[in-house]
Amino acid sequence: MEKNDESFLNAKEGPIRTTIMGKILIVTLDRPKANAIDLKTSRLMGEIFRKFRDSSRLRVGILTGAGDKFFCPGWDLKAAADGDAVDGDYGVGGFGGLQELPHMNKPVIAAVNGICCGGGLELALSCDMIMATEEATFALPEIKSGTVADAASIKLPKRIPYHIAMEMLLTGRWITAQEAEKWGLVNHVFNKENLLDKTLNVAKDIANGPPLVMAAIKEVVRESEDSKFQDILNKITKRQLSSIDKLYGSEDLLEGQNAFVEKRDPIWKGK
Repeated sequence: MEKNDESFLNAKEGPIRTTIMGKILIVTLDRPKANAIDLKTSRLMGEIFRKFRDSSRLRVGILTGAGDKFFCPGWDLKAAADGDAVDGDYGVGGFGGLQELPHMNKPVIAAVNGICCGGGLELALSCDMIMATEEATFALPEIKSGTVADAASIKLPKRIPYHIAMEMLLTGRWITAQEAEKWGLVNHVFNKENLLDKTLNVAKDIANGPPLVMAAIKEVVRESEDSKFQDILNKITKRQLSSIDKLYGSEDLLEGQNAFVEKRDPIWKGK
């Protein structure tokens, strides 16, 4: 990674704070009072996640919010009232930098530290896992303001039981972290003092795994959303997906096999 990229991904001030811990990038939304996202912040997040995606060193991302009350309520309505276009240019990754970022083949974990609603919930849904505090709450209140939660309408019914998803979309009902865990929206619920440490433990475990396999998993899962089973399986066996082709011709594949035979821990190089 280039030197200017390294400094860019270690921002201690501003609406987005970033911290690098080994192979892990922690991205913290810090826009008082509620960590809402305006166009400028969304574009900045897109640049951060793009650099994370393209880094040869970083393996796992964590997205969280500053404070212990708000993760993210989504779009900054005050900024919109002041002229930020709701349908404006959100940046390279779409809203929040993740929703439409192409070729994002690295895992990202949401550490939800408080209120997570509207576009904030859509942003969490763009992550691969969701951890939450016991006090976290989730909702899609767009219906009450006469608009549609567009990305959530696509994603949520695929993630949790259809009828629960439709209830949230059609009524704007709030659910607790415990109910979110019950329906499979949240992986784990922790007390607020342990949220980041527990999320980091999961991230470290993933970061020590084979990066080429992780990239292949993410691409296969993404491509499978709009493909028939046999079609995507044929693409895998014929090495028509770039991450699969790279994995099957890699040193890491041989290393994994050799380590198994030799009964030792593999050393992954991402090559």
